[in-house]
Amino acid sequence: MTSRIDTHQHIVPPQYRQWLVGQGIKPGGIPVPDWDSRSAIAMMDGLGIQAGVLSVSTPGVHLTGDDPGPAPTARDWARRVNEFAAETVKDRPERFGFFATLTLPDVDGALAEAAYALDELHADGVILLSSVAGRYLGDPAFAPLMDELNRRRAVVFVHPAELPAPPVPGLPSFAVDFLLDTTRAALNLAASGTMDRCADLRIILSHGGGFLPYAAYRMALVAGRGNAARGLETLRRFYFDLALSSSPTALPALLAFADPSRITYGSDFPYAPAPAYQSMARMLDAYPLTDDQRLAIDSGNAQRLFPRLAGPGIG
Repeated sequence: MTSRIDTHQHIVPPQYRQWLVGQGIKPGGIPVPDWDSRSAIAMMDGLGIQAGVLSVSTPGVHLTGDDPGPAPTARDWARRVNEFAAETVKDRPERFGFFATLTLPDVDGALAEAAYALDELHADGVILLSSVAGRYLGDPAFAPLMDELNRRRAVVFVHPAELPAPPVPGLPSFAVDFLLDTTRAALNLAASGTMDRCADLRIILSHGGGFLPYAAYRMALVAGRGNAARGLETLRRFYFDLALSSSPTALPALLAFADPSRITYGSDFPYAPAPAYQSMARMLDAYPLTDDQRLAIDSGNAQRLFPRLAGPGIG
């Protein structure tokens, strides 16, 4: 089995976890999990994962409602979680990379933290939530950040957030709302012209792109701003991770839409329970891919995005 590179693996700094728990936050409707590097590496060794690119999951660090202005608490926590992640990578650079956490909708704070994280901490990219306080990626207010990330040719990992709508009683956000939030962000990035303007960005959509692959032809006219063919071409420029999305129903839809060179492996550890990420890995192993497709999805595509992690595999 090819050693994998996991582009959807989360880090939960202990103090950050305490902060979220103190706020009564349950991301996606589940408790904030514990995390340490030893348990992450044990999981990776069990699934043949060579390296994981770590990221802080939703809700990120901006918890002050819809205020887009400076948020000292968010800026402080972004710096703290990014420095924690950077130290984790420094300790085991062959096993970990990280996406830097930013402060949207505080654009000035996000620009400052992106510069620090990418230039000083040597982050492998940035993570952006699909929406913040009801504002989606592709919002004109976020253009200065997207333009700067495009100038840097950054890798941007888009993770779903809580849907800005009342939940359906009994249905946790991770089961359905996360998928819709990702889909909304992707379509808005295309329809707003951000994907055309920021053509050098490499954007990875979580969880197989939500509903996008399944409904891409329905969305194409909007994505292409009146030109369906252009819309499909734009939507196919995204990358897609396989976190909880390598099932016999999800993977065929993704492969029917996306070029296999734009699909990466993802575990969603530690938010996904072990039976879930283990069964998804087994389903991916059992799926009838060609050797070239399997190599690309397991590691080759991620190695092109993150050349630093193109190592010899697990020894």
